[in-house]
Amino acid sequence: MKAIIPLAGMGSRLRPHSQTQPKSLIPVAGKPILGHIMDSLVQAGVKECVFIVGYLGDRIESYISGHYPTVKSHYVIQTTSKGNGHAIWLAREQFAPDEPALIVLGDTIFEADLAGVIAEGKNALGVKKVEDPRLFGVAELDDSGRIRRVVEKPQIPHSNLALVGLYYIKDSRLLFHCLGHNIENQVRTQNEFHLTDGIQCMLAQGSDFNPFTVKTWFDCGKKDIILQTNRTLLKQRAAESYEALKSKGNIVVPPVYIHPSAQIENSIIGPDVSIGENAKIARSIVRNSIIGQQAELTHAILENSLLGADASLMGPVQSLNIGDSAEINLRDS
Repeated sequence: MKAIIPLAGMGSRLRPHSQTQPKSLIPVAGKPILGHIMDSLVQAGVKECVFIVGYLGDRIESYISGHYPTVKSHYVIQTTSKGNGHAIWLAREQFAPDEPALIVLGDTIFEADLAGVIAEGKNALGVKKVEDPRLFGVAELDDSGRIRRVVEKPQIPHSNLALVGLYYIKDSRLLFHCLGHNIENQVRTQNEFHLTDGIQCMLAQGSDFNPFTVKTWFDCGKKDIILQTNRTLLKQRAAESYEALKSKGNIVVPPVYIHPSAQIENSIIGPDVSIGENAKIARSIVRNSIIGQQAELTHAILENSLLGADASLMGPVQSLNIGDSAEINLRDS
């Protein structure tokens, strides 16, 4: 089974973090978004992946080779952002004509029975009911429960079943043909080539698609959703005591994830906090936040915040969104 993971998007909603690292490598509950995706794929039996990369793609390659060396990996470069349909189309040469494709969007953390979907061997799209379908691709069902139509971000939705970024395509050759047709004929939605439009082309040519329900889904494209995802995943982790930290004058309020190499003293950590490798925190209070690797925090009160890798913060603030390598001093001189 071969998967396609498009990762070339610029992640404009996650600036400044996405200016210095791919958004898929932003940490959530102790590992990057991409790590959560890869764990789910490996668990489902996927042994080969095609990564569509762009700016800072070398960091993705380094992460995959270092953490998932047994996965056979291919890297395809998308030089200009033309939409996820264009990104998927770029992977066409990596597939044999009769080879199915599992597509997972690179900012999607999910819980679903992927192994069951793969074993079923039929075209299937992951769906979940949402309150505002206008923000997503939407699947409309016929009376038999099969998908009859898909629409990207409809202004007047006829369904509340959002497409969550999980697609099993039995006939990848037809999908690539449809995407190529759309690109050649400039069939765009919101000025981009969307995978949704390629799937609608397949439906129009007689392909059948079934929906499958996704238990948990996080579209990690915004700071607030990333923090919400962090909170949810931390609650699923096995509890740790962190006795060594408590002996250094710290109070740890679970759930939290603290990398073993992090140095923390005289601080209150938690709840809902993730702290990365070699981070340093002193005389601070941190709640509902993600602290990147090698970041430093001193004399601060931090809540509802993302602190990027190598960032340095000193001062009594409340909520921040600080990118990698930033240095901020808010203390009186």
